[in-house]
Amino acid sequence: MREGYEATGPGAHTPDGCAVELYARLPVEDEPDIVAAAVPAGATLLELGCGVGRVTHELIERGFKVTAVDESAEMLERVRGARTVRSTIEGLDIGEKFDVVLLASLLVNTGDPEVRRGMLDTVRRHVADDGCVLIQRVRDGAYENLPRERVFPDGGFTIRMVSSEPVGGGVRSTKVEYLFPDAVWTQTYRIRPMVPAEFEQALAEADLKVDRYLTEDQVWVRVVPV
Repeated sequence: MREGYEATGPGAHTPDGCAVELYARLPVEDEPDIVAAAVPAGATLLELGCGVGRVTHELIERGFKVTAVDESAEMLERVRGARTVRSTIEGLDIGEKFDVVLLASLLVNTGDPEVRRGMLDTVRRHVADDGCVLIQRVRDGAYENLPRERVFPDGGFTIRMVSSEPVGGGVRSTKVEYLFPDAVWTQTYRIRPMVPAEFEQALAEADLKVDRYLTEDQVWVRVVPV
């Protein structure tokens, strides 16, 4: 597992501590609606960090032509109906361009600035000149006033943000618990919250710019090539 990342709980885990079985249980929320409202119907879409296909499968049902990328073979085994590519995001170069590139799951807020730069370079390399990128970023203040929990009554589980401690350079070490009736998972990971100005500067360094913020909390962003 990568330095600064820890995980507990049953089943296989990815290098950044994501549990495969856990992610197979988590519900789809508003991600497909946000994507569908921001891009053309039937677009070709490169999904970076697809995991088990939680969002992938919904996008395919809506008519998108999805190429799904993840570094975990165990995650990709769960993906159905999409072309799959096993790779880190920062190491990806498949020699194609797409109408839409999707970088969700707060991946742009990685605690490693070199990895972030690599991810955004990958995004720029694979988005068509007239295409767009949809990025999910950390909501301002999301790692303050902890502990905090969110209960999912329909799924019968709770996600608890336990702690988030600064470790230098704006990076925080954050611990999350996922509590199910039959299993408990924990994940400790490094994250770098960025205010909009910092986020937009990181985009500019990769020849990208904000087209518009898609949600009131500025978590979802439509980005275009410069």
